[in-house]
Amino acid sequence: MAFVRTVSGDIDPSEMGVTYAHDHIYCIPQLWKEKGDTDLLLDSPEASQAELELFAKAGGRTIYDATAIDYGRDVGTVKRIAEAAGVQVIATAGFNKAIMWPGKMPGKGMTFNQWIASQSRDALARHVVAEVTEGMDGTDVRGGVVKFGTGYNTMNESEIKILLAVLDAHKETGAPIHSHTELGTMALEQLDLVKAEGVDPARLTIAHLDRNPDPWLHRKVAETGVFFSFDGITRVKYYSEDVRTRCILDLVRWGHEDQIMVGGDIARRTMFASYGEGGLGMGFILEKWKPRFIEEAGEAGFDGEKLVHKFFVENPQRAFAFAG
Repeated sequence: MAFVRTVSGDIDPSEMGVTYAHDHIYCIPQLWKEKGDTDLLLDSPEASQAELELFAKAGGRTIYDATAIDYGRDVGTVKRIAEAAGVQVIATAGFNKAIMWPGKMPGKGMTFNQWIASQSRDALARHVVAEVTEGMDGTDVRGGVVKFGTGYNTMNESEIKILLAVLDAHKETGAPIHSHTELGTMALEQLDLVKAEGVDPARLTIAHLDRNPDPWLHRKVAETGVFFSFDGITRVKYYSEDVRTRCILDLVRWGHEDQIMVGGDIARRTMFASYGEGGLGMGFILEKWKPRFIEEAGEAGFDGEKLVHKFFVENPQRAFAFAG
């Protein structure tokens, strides 16, 4: 029987409710801390809990927290504040991307780069499997998704080794897979490896493809059956919001509405409403973006209410379920 693994235990997919497909809740990335980039330090449990409460107030029920160990994961704190806020959180096993690996690997006395180089593919897979089956960060909180990532138009040797190890962990545990793409690049290259390893792309969600709004690329990726995480909402520094809507509606026109999910990827204090920086916060997508999308979809001849129910409720139930 399929199930979804949250920080508080396994649930039936039907219990997920309205779901954000990619966010960050509480994390202190070692590399950013060393560099003094305080905007990327989500280090207040109280403020992060307040954000979860905003999400719940807006109608949200479940969040996929895409924070891996190399991005300063702390599942003990996340579990505590999630339960206090009444929000279900899915935690991440695996790794993010090589740009984070000059940071120190917790408990290993070396950098992530050094530790990954010292490990075989099988040993790395054992590490990820243990995060899913035993627990993470010195707790019994288990990961509900296995993750890998690649760089901007690059995929180095260590990232490939991690990718293959994460796929091995997926095969053993049945955990759903999530991938980071830097500015939406390398998705097809990731999928080449996924398919070469005999893994069904429908078990994978690819993040950040909306930062590369290329219709041909999106169509080719979608044809594999993979899920999309549209998670760049409000980043008008890349392009205006209507471009993302066009990308989503193009996928719907091509018959891929069952592969679309939405998240905020809030990873900066200035993006939160509760960190004192005046950001839009975790309620914004449901309160402001969702009605806008419904209106724009209607203007384009689609049933926007039906589509957002798929994006926030129906599709996550399949994307985040362990293989039965």
